[in-house]
Amino acid sequence: MADPKGFLTHDRELPVRRPVDVRIQDWKEVYHDFPAAKLNQQAARCMDCGIPFCHNGCPLGNLIPEWNDLVYREDFQEAIERLHATNNFPEFTGRLCPAPCEAACVLGINSDPVAIKRVEVEIIDRAFAEGWVRPEPPAVKTGRRVAVVGSGPAGLAAAQQLTRAGHDVVVFERADAIGGLLRYGIPEFKMEKRHIDRRLEQMRAEGTEFRTSVNAGVDITAARLRAEFDAVVLAGGATQWRDLPVEGRELRGVYQAMEYLPPANRAASAGADSEINARGKHVVVIGGGDTGADCIGTAIRQGAASVTQLEIMPRPPASRAGSQPWPTFPTLFKMESAHEELADGGGDRVYAVSTLGFAGDAEGNVRALRLVEVEGPQNGFKPIPGTEREIPADLVTLSMGFTGPEKSVLLQELGVAYDKRGNMARDASYMTSVEGVFSAGDIGRGQSLIVWAIAEGRAAASRVDAFLTGETALPYPILPTARSLV
Repeated sequence: MADPKGFLTHDRELPVRRPVDVRIQDWKEVYHDFPAAKLNQQAARCMDCGIPFCHNGCPLGNLIPEWNDLVYREDFQEAIERLHATNNFPEFTGRLCPAPCEAACVLGINSDPVAIKRVEVEIIDRAFAEGWVRPEPPAVKTGRRVAVVGSGPAGLAAAQQLTRAGHDVVVFERADAIGGLLRYGIPEFKMEKRHIDRRLEQMRAEGTEFRTSVNAGVDITAARLRAEFDAVVLAGGATQWRDLPVEGRELRGVYQAMEYLPPANRAASAGADSEINARGKHVVVIGGGDTGADCIGTAIRQGAASVTQLEIMPRPPASRAGSQPWPTFPTLFKMESAHEELADGGGDRVYAVSTLGFAGDAEGNVRALRLVEVEGPQNGFKPIPGTEREIPADLVTLSMGFTGPEKSVLLQELGVAYDKRGNMARDASYMTSVEGVFSAGDIGRGQSLIVWAIAEGRAAASRVDAFLTGETALPYPILPTARSLV
């Protein structure tokens, strides 16, 4: 245990966000640097529990008490070894994961949990700065070839593991750059894309090949993939978005979040204006999750006249509800950086409302949104009579989540089976119904967290390696049937 009194002496503390009026003028990450002395104190708060439930909260099985102790002792080089032992991309998870590990922290039973994500980010950023993140090419090549379709966190994790095992791995990505939703779905203010680029440099040096602007099933057929590769890993994600079939849905100005965010992120990276721009418009974001927050922050930076976020669920509590006891991952009211910017600009987060429809102008553009207040989910979101009203809306984003994988040409040609939820069916080895074709991440699990995607990528890689060689030394962190603590 680093400091036996650390959790008694130091309060939980996180980096300070840059002032709102400053950060909304650019697309850089919102946090100031975290002083080394404060990091040491946060690592000291780890209790080194006899049974560290943070391991259960995180599907990667991160060795959290170990690297907290090492950070407290200022042994960052050993800390990154421990961190990389279970997580290929801590620079992604430390910035983007909602931290189920912190929800399961034993200290969180009656106090604020350890700032695990912040320690994680500081370890990997220090490792890159010191040059400790080096390529790890395989000592021996197997001569086997593996195609990975999709370059999100699951695909990249599988690719890196399989490359290091000695296989020749090619990653296919239909976008013009590697990263999946990490690249174009996540705004720069949450994670600057330099973090992706420097990790890709390592992977290329290890031998992973990347092919962009290749739509598997169209630009390269399923038959050709099967003929040219000894195994295929499908990691295309759950990108079939949930729609809102109400009156006026067809009006111009009503977009899915993933129609709005990618061009905005491309434009921001190029220092240009997006083709879908919120400047001077009244923006309504439908959906209260992380994607909705991304739309809020993006619209504010584009110069929206106003931003309103709508959520059908009631406002979550500030602390754990009795129905979500420790160590489960609770639904809590959060004030993300985008929400802080929303409040600072006079915007509003409206809970327990449902969209009735959209009204348009004479040119077919959306001009307003009609909503109604609803009762809670226990009453089936029943509309409350007399609460209907209309709010201005020149641009609307639907940030309502995803329903599963797209039933693409590739999946049709492969002939893979689906489970009852519409996700890709697979056995305990992550193999689909087609011999030699595996799946990893949201394509089989459904919409989930980045840590689950990386864990599945690592696990699927071990099964692919065993399929190709008859044995494997790669870790197998989770079964495809594993679920989060609920």
